[in-house]
Amino acid sequence: MSFFIPKGHVLMLLGLSFAFFSCKSNGEKDIANTGDQGSIYRQDELSVQEGMQLFNTHCASCHDFNANNIGPSLAGVTGEVDKAWLIDFIKNPKHKIEAGDVRGVRLYETYGTYMPGFEYFSQDDFEALLGFVHKYSEAEKKSKRKRSGAITDPIPEKITQSNLLLVLEEVLQVPASADHHPKARINKFFALPTPEGERQFIADLNGTLFEAKESTVSSYLDMAGELPNFINVPGFGTGLGSFDFHPNFDENGLLFTTHTEPAHTRKADFPLPDSLKVALQWVLTEWKAEDPLSSKFKGTKRELLRVDMIGSAHGFQEVSFNPMAKKEDADYGHLYLGVGDGGAIYADQPQLVGQKDQIWGSVIRIDPLGSNSDNGQYGIPSDNPFVGNGEGIPEIWAYGFRNPHRISWDGKDPRRMYVSNIGRHSIEEVNLVEKGRHYGWPNREGTFLFDSSANTEVVYPLPKDDAAYDCPIIQYDHDEGNAVSGGFVYHGTLEKLEGKYLFGDIPRGTLFIADVDNVTNGHQATIQKMEFLFNGETTTFDALLGGARVDLRWGMDSTGELYLFTKYDGKVYKVVNCIAKEGPSS
Repeated sequence: MSFFIPKGHVLMLLGLSFAFFSCKSNGEKDIANTGDQGSIYRQDELSVQEGMQLFNTHCASCHDFNANNIGPSLAGVTGEVDKAWLIDFIKNPKHKIEAGDVRGVRLYETYGTYMPGFEYFSQDDFEALLGFVHKYSEAEKKSKRKRSGAITDPIPEKITQSNLLLVLEEVLQVPASADHHPKARINKFFALPTPEGERQFIADLNGTLFEAKESTVSSYLDMAGELPNFINVPGFGTGLGSFDFHPNFDENGLLFTTHTEPAHTRKADFPLPDSLKVALQWVLTEWKAEDPLSSKFKGTKRELLRVDMIGSAHGFQEVSFNPMAKKEDADYGHLYLGVGDGGAIYADQPQLVGQKDQIWGSVIRIDPLGSNSDNGQYGIPSDNPFVGNGEGIPEIWAYGFRNPHRISWDGKDPRRMYVSNIGRHSIEEVNLVEKGRHYGWPNREGTFLFDSSANTEVVYPLPKDDAAYDCPIIQYDHDEGNAVSGGFVYHGTLEKLEGKYLFGDIPRGTLFIADVDNVTNGHQATIQKMEFLFNGETTTFDALLGGARVDLRWGMDSTGELYLFTKYDGKVYKVVNCIAKEGPSS
């Protein structure tokens, strides 16, 4: 839904209509949650998202952040007007104006009407709404370019509810690695097939790779103990990021991990320009187990790759071999790694991302057993798209991602590679990735235009005849979630799920299902929400955890069965069935 509406539209002004007046700003403060009057505004993602929904319902038809329309521009409003006054006015504007409030009277004279009061709003409603307005109006005020056409509700159609219910069974409790939530920062589940049977591993960002046996877990590799420069702060996905075992692990004993270290710990293979400050470094490490069958790692390690990051967020993400590739396939034994943009847009450095000659914002593909890279520690497959043509970094497989969080392949067509890409404040997406292709960031967010020089909290309509980038095959906006939790195409024993892509939303824990079997690039699959049965009750993770941030992740075992797990409490669930609800889907 665009901010812009035709003249004569029904007036649906929220109290903020009269809050912005024509006085000069008292000066900007570069503080994320504080206005110029010293007011504190909520800036956590779930509160801002709730505020966006309130804004889209009550304000978006009349307000813009860069022009006066039916209501005044909201750019900078929270920095110029005291928060307590804003709340008081929103509750009963007519009373405020008739009492002679100078600000209210001035705006009444300008717009010539009273607005309805919102006394039924709760305090949380006010906090969320003003948190959203603060975030978006400050971004507009600080933008280098004033661009019209901003969209806060890119996909107004609501996602419907599937009539299918997953049946979940709790199978594991990972021990707490913190005395506060999230209790266990579990980030990846992986099932390793071996001649002796399946072994299951799960990693905690705080530094431990666990092996799970039935309902118990034990430490397989203590990263924090093995690596003297290991850090798991300041959060934002730092620590033990991801891991995967070589497909021939039972013979060669090779395991690969990613982790964070302080800035300038060692010379980076991909350094930032000297003029930019390095926040931290991400490192890809190879571990060689003396005994691949041992329940505790013992062996050697070597560093493969080190990359500077301009920010603490959006670093190395999924590291993974294509588990569907056979020994005779060209993809066998090649390691993929999602490299985030490092927060380049936050740092006002858009030139670092979306370029084939920069590693940030890409998915790379290497041969960990080779040695023809610049640093000699890994190989570069000859069929990578930019090998030998001088156009880009030869490690890159695909690029144009903000935060390529999870990678998976279709078990019945291993050429179909799915990469979930976490968006900024508008669109979450899943891409069907092909080599050498550009997936839009930082010029696109989903099927919308993103402009890093304008208000970076919103998106804009695409130009006509736009075909510059590859579009996602799945997308949803922030009315429905905040950060996509990438999943898997299912080919297990549950017939109702056959061929469907199951995924979710990280903070809210919403579950989604999409039929991707015949979807091709340039088209979007229809998605639906899913509930689940747990202990005989229909529920959601949001309800199960009392509205807390869920931090949902997905895993799959070697037989194709699905697992879900939550950082909030360190619990792991298995999908044991899928049943149809009574009655039609909504």
